[in-house]
Amino acid sequence: MAKARGDQNTLDLLMWAPEVNVEAFEPKTIRAATLTGKISKAVTVILKDARDPEGKRLERQEIAARMSDYLGEKITAATLSAYASEAKVDHNISLQRAIALMVVTNDGRLLSLMAEPLEMAVIPKRFESAVEEAVLVEKREEIDARIAQSRKNRR
Repeated sequence: MAKARGDQNTLDLLMWAPEVNVEAFEPKTIRAATLTGKISKAVTVILKDARDPEGKRLERQEIAARMSDYLGEKITAATLSAYASEAKVDHNISLQRAIALMVVTNDGRLLSLMAEPLEMAVIPKRFESAVEEAVLVEKREEIDARIAQSRKNRR
């Protein structure tokens, strides 16, 4: 049955899209000429988007304090600003500080930036078994094709 003109209550099934579960930045959000620039832009976006569990925006001072607690070393808001600045080429975020940033902001998108050159994706842990199943199905199909070819060769 077609949707009547002006009908606001009937959903269009072709407009449905599955929930995206890959942790990644929006396409074209992190554009820069160098990898260092991309990392700086990613840090900027993470700092801008950081929210507490109630949805309140986290300020850089709060993020720095939480990172300091997590790492057991002093991190300042100025340090975070330096990591976010493409102009400060001498201030690159270290891996342990990047992990701390992701943990305290609950934002794993920086991992996608790391995984992208390896043609990998970052997914929530709850989907790990689904990915494993897909890999096993792919292997089974490959084995079934080899068995079929072997049987054909015998005849």
